[in-house]
Amino acid sequence: MSKEPLFFNPIFKDRIWGGTKLTSFHYTIPTDTTGECWAFSAHPNGQSVVKNGEYEGVTLGELWEKHRELFGHIEGDRFPLLTKILDANQDLSVQVHPNDEYANEHENGELGKTECWYIIDCEEGAEIIYGHHAKTKEELVSMIENGEWDKLLRRVKIKPGDFFFVPSGTIHAIGAGTIILETQQNSDTTYRVFDFNRKDAEGNLRELHIEKSIEVTETPSSHTEVTPTTEQIDGAEMTTYVECPYFTVQKWTLSGTTTLTQEKPFTLVSVIDGDGELTHNGTTYSFKKGDHFLLPYEFGQYTLNGHADLIASYL
Repeated sequence: MSKEPLFFNPIFKDRIWGGTKLTSFHYTIPTDTTGECWAFSAHPNGQSVVKNGEYEGVTLGELWEKHRELFGHIEGDRFPLLTKILDANQDLSVQVHPNDEYANEHENGELGKTECWYIIDCEEGAEIIYGHHAKTKEELVSMIENGEWDKLLRRVKIKPGDFFFVPSGTIHAIGAGTIILETQQNSDTTYRVFDFNRKDAEGNLRELHIEKSIEVTETPSSHTEVTPTTEQIDGAEMTTYVECPYFTVQKWTLSGTTTLTQEKPFTLVSVIDGDGELTHNGTTYSFKKGDHFLLPYEFGQYTLNGHADLIASYL
């Protein structure tokens, strides 16, 4: 059983709304419209791969299937989480995700998708779409059918460091000029409600999923306010943003040396700024912005040293 942190090579997704800002994370991106870095992924549509130690070259999905001891032998037919960094060079489509029950029935056993966003960076005046103003399903249908998007969609101004919890059933969209880290259920199911009449490379309007969107959208829309809690420990500030049945997400702001203990089935850590070192059982591992590492079950006590911002997630 591995007693070392497992660093992962992410995979990248070209998107109509993507750009080149993921290069700021020390990545070599495949196109000038690279929208997504899948940092921790065991999804069939793209799997991240271990790049160090005894499991070098093994996908996260294979680890889950063949080495469940690394995850505390927790149950489940698939790895539960997916971590992304998104570069929204243009507006994303207005979309909504189903819950587990609906996705299982209508999307060939796929999980639903509850997610959350940490705003790493954004341009001045950037915004997101987060929820809607319709009071009833009938009003929702009417506004969609009549294209009353300005009346329907709830827009929220954002700034770096903001955090949003986006449960399944929430109409949402990330606005242009935004880089976010997204923690989500392991799902790739998205229903597009509106796509600004954009055309793909072949000149075709992109597919919308109006009927399914209406079925799964929570109406009236609720807005889950995030109330972060912060704990100061030696050399670090630990902020917890959300604890829900699907994940807990924290930000670790490292400003020196701190000692922590990994007591969860596993912990996923993404370095979104700065650099530092992790020392465990006498071995030191360096990390920098853009790195992603998994701390396995019974990893135990370890020391972090440096100046960095990290986003951590666990069950």
